[in-house]
Amino acid sequence: MLNALWLAFFLIAAVAALFQWWVLGDPGVFARLIASLFDMADLSVKIMLLLFGTLTLWMGFLRIAEKAGLVNGLSRLLAPLFRRLMPGVPAGHPALGLITLNFAANALGLDNAATPIGLRAMRELQTLNPDPKTATNAQILFLVLNSSSLTLLPVTIFMYRAQQGASDPTLVFLPILLATSASTLVGLLSVAFMQRLRLHDPVVLAWLGGGALLLGGFMGLLASLSTTAVAALSSLLGNLVLFAVIIAFLVAGAVRRIPVYESFIEGAKDGFAVCKDLLPYLVAMLCAVGVLRASGALDGLLEGIRWLVHNVGWDTRFVDALPTALVKPFSGSAARAMMIETMQHYGPDSFPALLAATVQGSTETTFYVLAVYFGAVGVQRARHAVGCALLADLAGMLASIGVCYWFFG
Repeated sequence: MLNALWLAFFLIAAVAALFQWWVLGDPGVFARLIASLFDMADLSVKIMLLLFGTLTLWMGFLRIAEKAGLVNGLSRLLAPLFRRLMPGVPAGHPALGLITLNFAANALGLDNAATPIGLRAMRELQTLNPDPKTATNAQILFLVLNSSSLTLLPVTIFMYRAQQGASDPTLVFLPILLATSASTLVGLLSVAFMQRLRLHDPVVLAWLGGGALLLGGFMGLLASLSTTAVAALSSLLGNLVLFAVIIAFLVAGAVRRIPVYESFIEGAKDGFAVCKDLLPYLVAMLCAVGVLRASGALDGLLEGIRWLVHNVGWDTRFVDALPTALVKPFSGSAARAMMIETMQHYGPDSFPALLAATVQGSTETTFYVLAVYFGAVGVQRARHAVGCALLADLAGMLASIGVCYWFFG
């Protein structure tokens, strides 16, 4: 899938460039194509320098939390809920701790760090699988929740916005929180419907009802504020929660007499190892998106969609963020490249860039996750996993558009 998508970007760019030359009489398009390749390669290296630091930093703090017992504590706290949502997984099974750690990494927006943890969890779930080629209910629920994007603190999104010169990198904190809540809820409900899970169980109702009350009350508070006040609150909470999480990890480690510095270095080394392999993928995708934009193909597609949306009578500002939304189910690196390119083209604090960042933080690479997670354990029959995951993606995209119009007008 990714190979076909990447190749298609270049072939479409070539056809569009020939059209610009032969039909529109613009031979300069080829100079723009070559310039975009060098510009995007240079941008990839600059982004990687910051990404090295960000991922290394958070993997270090996450290792402290793991050694301090916070992950195991969260696993025990969630055990009653997991027993009802994943009845096929015995209490105390190693998969539950790994699932919790994977969710924690996703919640912090460390999708690259969450993947190796998630693969370990999927392998543990596979040990309970009576038919190794067919996905179990627990594996499907785990995959769909991953593909719904459980991001609560999208630190990598903040990092990309900071790198592109955003005045306040955390401005998208609340929009992403609300949009990812919608995608996760729809993903959970769709799987529960297919698997006949008993969501009316008192424990499940307590968790879901409590979360719904908190989210509903929070949204009620936001509705009572002006747009300026909402933006200010998003900025404050984004920075405050981020720093509070760091302090909580350190204090928990100190209380448990964990050597926090050594633990941080140990986790940071893992983060460095994960990050160093990303540069080729980032260069590949950013260059592909760059030539797509330089050839005029991307702008032509967006203009066609904008014309249709305008004739329907809708606001057309969301159209410029659609490239990120359209490729996100197929490739995280392509969507990341689209988001960065949108920031560069329109400015990091423009409406399209803010919406692209929100979509990036509230949806996941469904087909990539499905291929990697199921492929790692040899599962060939996905059953209802794809349909439920795509439904969650659609909910996240629609919610992103709605909350961005609410927050940013």
